[in-house]
Formats: sequence, structure tokens, C-alpha cells
Amino acid sequence: MAERKPMVLVDGVLKRLPSGDTVSGATADVGFSATNSNTGSITIGQPVYVDGAGTVDLAQANASGTAKVAGLVKDATVANGASANIQHSGVLTSADWTSVVGSTTLTAGSRYYLDASTAGQLTATAPDTTGQFVVGVGMALSTTELLIEIERPIGA
Repeated sequence: MAERKPMVLVDGVLKRLPSGDTVSGATADVGFSATNSNTGSITIGQPVYVDGAGTVDLAQANASGTAKVAGLVKDATVANGASANIQHSGVLTSADWTSVVGSTTLTAGSRYYLDASTAGQLTATAPDTTGQFVVGVGMALSTTELLIEIERPIGA
């Protein structure tokens, strides 16, 4: 992926950060931690929702309660009952997206939606069956990077 140079204010003028310069400061909070209530492990990139107990489980676009995506798992693997780091915005990078999209890589430029057929998965095809919800989750910036842009569920 091409190098990205941030925009900065220099004497009141918006400019690209000059080569060799760096930006320092606090980073924005883009996530939260919650206990995995799924009966199995959850893995990096899988979409989750917050259940009634305040824990997280795998999201699925087949019911209103499970279609409210809170974020994507940021940890490689999280066992049942363990604390999971959940990312709800920004770019999530993974070398292997198999457990999320069924392929080791994402398709750069594709928009991904919450899957209605399988909990914890994303699909490049929006659900279109009555009773299912369309939930945009993000766009692939490359084969390994997903820009998280979670939308409200529409449908059913």
C-alpha cells in the first residue's frame, strides 16, 4: 500500500506533512474491551454485537438484536469467557481474513456487509431477503486492511 502522509496546519495553512517530519500526540480511542460470551473462540475481524449481559457475541444479519454491530474483534483469538478488544472505527489489519470472509484476503475496493447466513462473517454482497438486515461494516483498502465504517441495520 502506498505511504500516506497526513495533513497538518503550518502557520494556519493546511499542508501535507513534509518528508522526515513526524506527528506526535495522543491517539483516538477506537475501541473497547468486553467478555466473549460466544460458546467458542472469536477471531480477528469477526463482527460482534453487545448482548443483554454486556458481553459480546458474533453478529449476524438475520435478527434485529444480532444485527447491531458494535465492532470487529481486534485480537488474534479470544476464548469463551476471556476479554476481547473490539475496534469500532479506523483501519483493522489482518494477514488472514479466512474466518471472516472465507478467503485469506479481502478484495481491495469492495464494500463488506454483515452476513445473514453465518454469524461472525462478512460478505461483499448485501443481504436482500425479507427478514434480513443490510448492515454496512466497512471497505477494503487493500487485501489486508479494512476501513471500519459500521452502519445502522436497515431492513426486515
